[in-house]
Amino acid sequence: MQILTQLVFSGIALGMIYAVIAFGYQLTFATSDTLNFGQGEALMLGALVGLSLVGWGLNYWLMLPLVCLFGALQGAVVERIGVRPAIKMKSEFGWIMSTIALGIIFKNVAENVWGRDDLRFPSPLPEAPMKILGANVLPMELLVIVGAVGMMLAVEVFNRRSIYGKAVVATFNDRDAAKLMGINTGLVITFSYALSSLTAAFAGVLIAPLTLTGATMGAVLGLKAFAVAIIGGLTSGMGIVVGGIILGVAETTTGFYLSTGYKDVPGLVLLLIVLAVKPAGLFGKTAIKKV
Repeated sequence: MQILTQLVFSGIALGMIYAVIAFGYQLTFATSDTLNFGQGEALMLGALVGLSLVGWGLNYWLMLPLVCLFGALQGAVVERIGVRPAIKMKSEFGWIMSTIALGIIFKNVAENVWGRDDLRFPSPLPEAPMKILGANVLPMELLVIVGAVGMMLAVEVFNRRSIYGKAVVATFNDRDAAKLMGINTGLVITFSYALSSLTAAFAGVLIAPLTLTGATMGAVLGLKAFAVAIIGGLTSGMGIVVGGIILGVAETTTGFYLSTGYKDVPGLVLLLIVLAVKPAGLFGKTAIKKV
């Protein structure tokens, strides 16, 4: 039971990272019906930039806002270069290839700047495990859970309480109507991409001390976060959190009780089942459009 509790805690921490990245997918889909398939690379760049800042002597906690700012700028660049031209041309698949291409470019840049080797990110908290319900839990795992939940709640409060957040919500509900009401929907879409990459970069520096940091770390995390977004539903914040926890716990328990070689199987099987039974996701809503 203690081992299971420990696996569940580790799975929740991992699942919350998936949820934060998937939350970024939801932000861009809500405002523009597009997805940034370079979310994993945004996470990777955030972790590597954070590692460099810490290596230059900057405190971990002071580094966090700088990494978030870098992530926001990177997301805005992706929208301006890769997404906006495709939206203007009403290209159905242009933004897919553009965001994938930019992700590959960012990965190659990271390999040339930081190298191909995985690097260790120093932990800002003690590495000695804590006893919780009889299980050994790393303090960094608790920080990941608290930080991930805090980030998603902050974005939700911003959307509901601020005038700029209400512009995002209005664009989500009806882009054409929002434009007629004087809302600069193009700027809102740019902002959603900036916020999306900001959350990914933040997730990168959260998970980096628990794993190795390198140019290839974002590919798998981004793909699994996309699976979480589909499982939970691209229109449901609660669904993304639940989907992330389900996938994270499934991976840790499968890796321990079966084999690490099978830890990716449960999430993919669940993804296939959800797509077959409820394509909109467990908590998503199916939209009916008249043509």
